[in-house]
Amino acid sequence: MKFLDEYRDPVAARRLLAEIRRAARRPWTLMEVCGGQTHSLLRHGIDVELAGVVDLIHGPGCPVCVSPLESIDFARELSLREGVLLASFGDMLRVPGSRGSLLEARAVGGRVKPVYSPMDAVDLARRNPDLQVVFFAVGFETTTPTTALAVRQAKALGLRNFSLLVAHVRVLPAMEALVESADCRVQGFLAAGHVCAVTGCKEYAPFVERYRLPVVVTGFEPVDLLQGILQCVRLLESGRPEVVNCYRRTARDAGNPTAQRLVGEVFEVCDRPWRGLGMIPRGGLKLRPEFQQFDAEVRFCGATVPAIEDHECHSGAVLAGRIKPKACPSFGTSCTPDRPLGAPMVSSEGACAAYYRYAGANHLSG
Repeated sequence: MKFLDEYRDPVAARRLLAEIRRAARRPWTLMEVCGGQTHSLLRHGIDVELAGVVDLIHGPGCPVCVSPLESIDFARELSLREGVLLASFGDMLRVPGSRGSLLEARAVGGRVKPVYSPMDAVDLARRNPDLQVVFFAVGFETTTPTTALAVRQAKALGLRNFSLLVAHVRVLPAMEALVESADCRVQGFLAAGHVCAVTGCKEYAPFVERYRLPVVVTGFEPVDLLQGILQCVRLLESGRPEVVNCYRRTARDAGNPTAQRLVGEVFEVCDRPWRGLGMIPRGGLKLRPEFQQFDAEVRFCGATVPAIEDHECHSGAVLAGRIKPKACPSFGTSCTPDRPLGAPMVSSEGACAAYYRYAGANHLSG
């Protein structure tokens, strides 16, 4: 199958591994900022194969994981209110807030409906005029255009019972926050190809110029990732901080202008808290004033009581790349996928979930 089997070819993967080992004259530390990439790296044992050559540390690449506790708590509260239906992607249902998860709220009578897209939530509002339907809008730049389209559709339909709890975040400001932290070890980044398909690869050029760190845009299959790692190592070895696109079958320098215009029509950039990282300047999006009637925090007076993170959970350090999941004392003991303390253990893109399922895999050798 074109663009799939060839990017899972074990012969090509082993050749790239050998090239990386030859190219790296010293150990390098790279960070991927995409949970899908994290899972692929561990599932195929790439981290094991490159031990001592490239240290792969995992950034805040899961939008579910970085959604702040306050948003989860407010979503849970809304689901328990009379006449409110909370629509959410399924990944969010088991993520623990400070007062429990959405799934637990549903167990005690909360109206929580899993949906596959924001447009499903719009359809729920259209078919249930007696309910206020709130869509929990979570995601990086990849999902924001569909949320913007849903808002525009709701406005065109004149729906008065549809709103968003916005938790959309932007990747590049988070990378800047990580690099500016005192304990940052990152020497190069693997950027998420699907984000760049929307925003464009050239968005990273000022970042590379300012911080003198290479950024390589890559995909999600093992050969994709190994090509990206090899390119990043070559840039580091030659002292050339550049933006390189290794995912040209999907990502372009300019990204998707149509999607960018749609997002810009509905949303504007704002400071936003990231779970584990704190407030990030320009780190998220909010609805523009002309779409404020669809803002659930305005409509329902958002919660102001600060949430308190579980002291046993070290997910903040995991999300910031300061530690790997196994360094958390709770990993695999008091924190498991069945009994998660934090979002990275339960989200399908969470680093802790990836380590719990795949750590120690070694599927590319032979």
